[in-house]
Amino acid sequence: QVTAKTAFLFILPQYNVSVPTADGELVQYHYGLKDLVTILFYIFIAIILHAVVQEYALDKINRRLHLSKVKHSKFNESGQLVAFHLTSVIWCLYVVVTEGYISNPRSLWENYPHVYLPYQVKFFYLCQLAYWLHALPELYFQKVRKEEIPRQLRCIALYLLHIAGAYLLNLTRLGLILLLLQYLAEFFFHIARLVYFTDENNEKLFNVWAVVFVVTRLFTLTLYILVIGFGLPRVESQALDPERGNFFSFLFNNILFRMSVLLLVCLFQASVMWRFIRFQLRRWREYWNEQSSRKRAAASTKQQTKPLKRDSGYHENGVVKAENGTSPRSKKLKSP
Repeated sequence: QVTAKTAFLFILPQYNVSVPTADGELVQYHYGLKDLVTILFYIFIAIILHAVVQEYALDKINRRLHLSKVKHSKFNESGQLVAFHLTSVIWCLYVVVTEGYISNPRSLWENYPHVYLPYQVKFFYLCQLAYWLHALPELYFQKVRKEEIPRQLRCIALYLLHIAGAYLLNLTRLGLILLLLQYLAEFFFHIARLVYFTDENNEKLFNVWAVVFVVTRLFTLTLYILVIGFGLPRVESQALDPERGNFFSFLFNNILFRMSVLLLVCLFQASVMWRFIRFQLRRWREYWNEQSSRKRAAASTKQQTKPLKRDSGYHENGVVKAENGTSPRSKKLKSP
């Protein structure tokens, strides 16, 4: 029995409470320090699943493609993220639909702070934190190149910051919608990269990703402004209440804090869009340069293969013979 209690501490979310409702009591959860133990357990689960995907899927495909070392590393990265993003999109969509967050947008800020979470919401957040924390040791296990480590560390840090921030600030409902949008765009990007590595002439999916990316950025910024700028100011003031797990939500009572958060979000989204625009401009520039070089190469090849104009007849002993075999000599004019 003692072993079972210890196992439950690792496997199941902790801090469950019975919340009275109109239909009776509902078991919900809030966060605490014991969540770190659960996250640690699922970090090991994520490492195992990572190895399974690598061994039984990506390595087999890599052996057939014969990619270079650089493309091999990027292919593995995109392959792992495609599996993760697809799973997360399906899971997140199921959660937001069953909890009614899409059908009732007001629920994103009504009754804030959302201290008590349904089981599936808390479990989703714990698994998300575990996955991005497991990505840190994977940098060593996958032998990532030194040039790629800073970029991947920034990506991991940003995901951890946003997910942990939504979890600790009790903005889990808003965080679910934003993660759904983000993972959807990332899924299309990494699918496009995988297709490109198999066929470098196929870049159509990058255009699909570009459209999805712009749409998701617009929805993300709109949701931030709607919830933090207009929704939360209408909620009754909340005080610090450690017993309920409300440690940080009272910060949103301060208009200066809300405006600071909105400003940071807008600046971050602007920087993301700026990098995206630069990336697209570079792609278009490379595309047009490639097209112009192909046209020049085709024109030069056409000139080289153009047949030279030769005299009629054929040569024999250095003398041009006519088609009838006689030597074409000029006729002498008779004197009158």
